[in-house]
Amino acid sequence: MAPVTPAALRGGIVFLDPEQGRVLRVVPFQYNPDTVTRTLTAQGVGDEAGARLEALRLKGPPKETFKLDAEFDAADQLDPMGCRSSEVGRTGLFGALAALESAVYPPSAQLLEEESLASAGMIEIAPMEAPLTVLVLGTRRVVPVRIVDLTVTEEAYDGELNPIRAKVGLSMRTLTVDDVGFRHKAGVLYLRYQQTKERFADLVGTGGPEAVGLTAL
Repeated sequence: MAPVTPAALRGGIVFLDPEQGRVLRVVPFQYNPDTVTRTLTAQGVGDEAGARLEALRLKGPPKETFKLDAEFDAADQLDPMGCRSSEVGRTGLFGALAALESAVYPPSAQLLEEESLASAGMIEIAPMEAPLTVLVLGTRRVVPVRIVDLTVTEEAYDGELNPIRAKVGLSMRTLTVDDVGFRHKAGVLYLRYQQTKERFADLVGTGGPEAVGLTAL
């Protein structure tokens, strides 16, 4: 009997209700990204001039950004007969692209309400919270983020000018407890993310300085 090969996990973007944590929408990556670039900028107390004695203190979580490209191809989502009865067959990648782009748009209902209030001479109310965006790259990287830059490159179209092959460049900033607090759903997810890193860090580098060619430090 041939061994069963487990299905490869797919990353993606999950949108949650920021108050209840309910899943609103899931946009899986059709193909996992070839590369993910992460940049972490430390927040050190000693960064300020004149704080020489505080050089080893950290005042908060680092500012972390993720950059990756998500590729989509409608042809690989159709059945072998190329059936156009499915949504992808009729509209190409409009659905997947619109779902990702919705992360950087306020709801149209909010825009209309603001216009109505402005027309009536009423004070503008604070905008409602947008859905919480969560980047999922496997079970160990479930990261609350804000999409700060989104670049869509449409590479091919069908006969009705529906995009059928596209690449989406995503630039995201991790939301930490400094941004949202500890009780917000994003804060809870962030703490889990950091604690997972700490558990893995504890598995590495427990030996002595001999590992780097020194007898003592």
